[in-house]
Amino acid sequence: MKLAIVCSWLNQYGGAERVLEVLHAMYPEAPLYTSIYRPEALPEAYRTWDIRPSFLNRLPLVSRLPQGFLPLFPLGFESMDLRDYDVVLSVTSAFGHGVITPAETCHVCYCLTPTRFLWSYHSYIEREGLGRVARLVLPPFLSGLRQWDRHAADRVDRFVAISRTVQRRIAKYYRREAPIIYPPVRTEGAFVGAPPTEDPEGYFLVVSRLVPYKRIDLAVAAFTALGLPLRVIGTGRDRAALEAMAGDNVAFLGYVSDEEVRRQMAHCRALIFPGEEDFGLTPLEAMAAGRPVIAYRAGGALDYVEEGVTGALFDTPDPSALAEAVRRLDTYRFDPDVLRRHAERFSEARFRQEMGAFLADAVASRDLPA
Repeated sequence: MKLAIVCSWLNQYGGAERVLEVLHAMYPEAPLYTSIYRPEALPEAYRTWDIRPSFLNRLPLVSRLPQGFLPLFPLGFESMDLRDYDVVLSVTSAFGHGVITPAETCHVCYCLTPTRFLWSYHSYIEREGLGRVARLVLPPFLSGLRQWDRHAADRVDRFVAISRTVQRRIAKYYRREAPIIYPPVRTEGAFVGAPPTEDPEGYFLVVSRLVPYKRIDLAVAAFTALGLPLRVIGTGRDRAALEAMAGDNVAFLGYVSDEEVRRQMAHCRALIFPGEEDFGLTPLEAMAAGRPVIAYRAGGALDYVEEGVTGALFDTPDPSALAEAVRRLDTYRFDPDVLRRHAERFSEARFRQEMGAFLADAVASRDLPA
């Protein structure tokens, strides 16, 4: 099976890139096609990969200001030459499923979500703080991209969803069925480290990029009002605004190593996960370390946060609802071993087995060479 991997872009590091790392380990000979590639924004190991960016990568400023080049992204993916592959696996939240493959090539799309700024426009712009002119200009412009996105979905032979929420979005926007293969979560080995502790310290923890849709502002506001200690790990453009609204009990730790993230997770009272995510790897990493999660009742959290067993949920995106969930946490007793066993259901080993079997079946069903 000759396989190529396609991803939306490589100009920042997050959950999608961690999925790519596991896939690259599974298929190290597979080239990685993408729209734009910014090596300095990614771990050093990526520089040893066979990464093939589109012509967009040669345009000035595109890797730092990709929003200004959105009309060209469909062309960037359609221009990729994928004639030599039996299987193309697109791992995408925008544009990547639009590659054009030969009739004999099987295109599997591991859909992280249908593009947020196209299909969840109003909630997206609400958090991005766009000005009046942008709000007037964008809707007709995005309408054309939505039409392209919908028709591009017809080029995919098989969709796979990362969560029940994404599965429903694929059915609604693309009118396609999609089985679920949950993303790979670091639940064993070096990431988890020491066995879970039943005696956590008194602080709560956020581990996230500090960008608007992550809703870290809810956590900062809630804990400032509660007066309980909150530690925030991560960087991003919202940091200055979050620090301005935070009380003395909220500490911003910035970027820290994986080892320090492990240590902070293992000893916190709970991880706070305040935004709606398509899936969310960090909460399950916290569970693997034996710690419960307080999450907004939406998105991927619904697939793994169970009230009173693995954490607590709050129903509305406001600080008072989150604060109430924090207070409710004291009424539960969490077993670190139960939390770790629950997280292991989402392990990297499980992902490798399920994705490998799915791709093998896709090959067999198309009578392609093994």
